[in-house]
Amino acid sequence: MTAPKDRAPGDDGTPPGDEAPQGREASPEAADTTAAEGGAPAAVAPDTEASGPAEATASAASDTSAETTEPAKTEPAKAEPATAGRAAKRARGLTPPSWLSLGFLLPALLLLGFLVVYPIVFSVIRSFFGADGHSFAGVDNYTGIFQGHDNIVTVRNTAIWVVVAPTLVTVLGLIFAVLTERIRWSTAFKLVVFMPMAVSFLASGVIFRLVYEQDPNMGVANAAVVAVHDTFEPGAGYPGAGPRTGKDALGTQQGDGTIISTRQYAAGQSALLPLLRIKPEDLPKKPVQAVPPPAAKPGELTGAVWFDFTKGGGGTPNQPNAGESGLPRIKVEAVRDGKVVGKATTRDDGTFTMSKVKGDGPVTLRLPKSNFTASYGGAQWLGNTLITPAIIGSYLWVWSGFAMVLIAAGLAAIPRDALEAARVDGATEWQVFRRVTIPLLAPVLTVVLVTMVINVLKVFDLVFIIGGGDPHASVLALQMWVESFGGGNDPGKGSAIAVLLFLLVVPAMLFNIRRMRRERA
Repeated sequence: MTAPKDRAPGDDGTPPGDEAPQGREASPEAADTTAAEGGAPAAVAPDTEASGPAEATASAASDTSAETTEPAKTEPAKAEPATAGRAAKRARGLTPPSWLSLGFLLPALLLLGFLVVYPIVFSVIRSFFGADGHSFAGVDNYTGIFQGHDNIVTVRNTAIWVVVAPTLVTVLGLIFAVLTERIRWSTAFKLVVFMPMAVSFLASGVIFRLVYEQDPNMGVANAAVVAVHDTFEPGAGYPGAGPRTGKDALGTQQGDGTIISTRQYAAGQSALLPLLRIKPEDLPKKPVQAVPPPAAKPGELTGAVWFDFTKGGGGTPNQPNAGESGLPRIKVEAVRDGKVVGKATTRDDGTFTMSKVKGDGPVTLRLPKSNFTASYGGAQWLGNTLITPAIIGSYLWVWSGFAMVLIAAGLAAIPRDALEAARVDGATEWQVFRRVTIPLLAPVLTVVLVTMVINVLKVFDLVFIIGGGDPHASVLALQMWVESFGGGNDPGKGSAIAVLLFLLVVPAMLFNIRRMRRERA
């Protein structure tokens, strides 16, 4: 269908300027075409005054052509509510009913209530009753935690654990994490440090129980300590030894253990100092045959110290006999008028030589009491004083790897641009570490510290195995077990300790939860 041809004004008898503009209404053919294609009728343009007959005729022709060739594509207005309604019904169909969600949560809720909620409620109620469970005790169980010497030691040890152990674990983890970034074999180092986490706490306790053995032949810690001590201050270690008594005595023993010769000796002479009452285990492991002292040169004083005992009897008293052992490492002093004028130490065969004796005149020989005290046996790691620090040391061995891994992950996330910018500005490595690395690691360090505090409040295995029930090593978690199941026979007091531990752990847990929420926000 084509648009009507343009006509000049006045061809149909209408005066120029009075004809109606043809663009104001659509032609019947265009309307029929639009309706047939399912579209809505085209909108009519607003009235405008024609500026001239030619422009009006051209406008009418173009409008008619456009309406005829391009059908309207406007959709019905009522289609949107229908579509939205169907989408809402579909969404309601995909959402599971509330009872189904509760059904899936019910097993977990029952398990949580049975294992967590019920014990907490029961412990709180039980803590207000006595040992028999029937007599109401009020707050006596709570006040009893802080009464008595053993209970005070337990609370004090717990406070030491909370303050010292988490701090040291965090510091060691930070040091190890920084070191692993600066060494080539960092993977092997991390593996070695983290390996104790793969060992159960029970096994770790057994290991360190052996490490802290008092006997240097069994305990690794004391073996190292004794080796270092003997390197700088070797001792003879002949406890209980003394001179022969009676008319054949060549020396006398003072009350403090010091032995003094009964004779005086001048330069160029030799002295004999036999000893008795030495235990076989205190003798040298590889004994050397005792021999008479060498001949003294002018200005020298020689002598011999030996164990004057022959197996099976026999031999000459106060003379080195076959089968008798020389005593090495014994200190000998020459004394004149109360002053020490010469010193010497016995050789493996027990002989000694004083090459420089000050002054003239005879001297008395003295064997100091340090020769007759027990050999240094190392530190008493499991004694009353060191047992808690010793157990904390084993705790550090176990948990330092855990802290190192977390802090190393935080170090890897630090932008290197910040570190390089600080170095470019002239900061030293220590300043970069203290003013840039530490502040950026503060969130990670807080996580490690709070986690360790919670863990320390619950520590039980290491204290139980290494301490062996020593009250000087007890902590609240161990005391709770002792009162309830370990012979204390007072579940009421044990429940009170459990409630106290719960109240101590809750603030740390809430702190962690708030921190996580702030990070997510």
